[in-house]
Amino acid sequence: MNFKSIYTLMMVGVMIAFGANAAKADAQNLPTRTSQKPYVSKHVPHVQVGVEPIPEISKELLLRVSNMPGIELRDTVMSMPGAMGFRLAGNVELARPNLGLREREFGHMHPDGSLHVFLSPERAVDAVEAGWAAHHPYAKKWPQFEGFVMIFTPMSKSELQIVLQLVREAYDFLKAQP
Repeated sequence: MNFKSIYTLMMVGVMIAFGANAAKADAQNLPTRTSQKPYVSKHVPHVQVGVEPIPEISKELLLRVSNMPGIELRDTVMSMPGAMGFRLAGNVELARPNLGLREREFGHMHPDGSLHVFLSPERAVDAVEAGWAAHHPYAKKWPQFEGFVMIFTPMSKSELQIVLQLVREAYDFLKAQP
């Protein structure tokens, strides 16, 4: 089964979980996140407070990200110890080398299950407005961090699907098209 088939099956599952109208999780729409929005620090380190991840979901998230072509998991070079970095493989050409990537890291997952990723500025706004994310404190200060958001810890399998979609969108935003 190829990635497109897997993605299609994932989106069907999301539509079933959220209802066909609300679940259209594509480049235009995000369903509204129904879990309680966590408190997020307003400073760096930019962290959630009081969120306990569900180990099985965090493990599945990392497994699914590691299976995406062109993405490598390594210890982070941008975040706190214990975070796992999402890096663009060396053979992936960068479309936006001016962003604040270090060693090709376009995102990372914290031990609490939250993630930081670079989304397009428009998609970052969508994710924040739909309750999936919060802007990083640097996003409004420095142009190279525009679109950098914290995606909240997924608390269910249906939330995991949306978070995976956002990680994929971050990857697609940063890589040059073939």
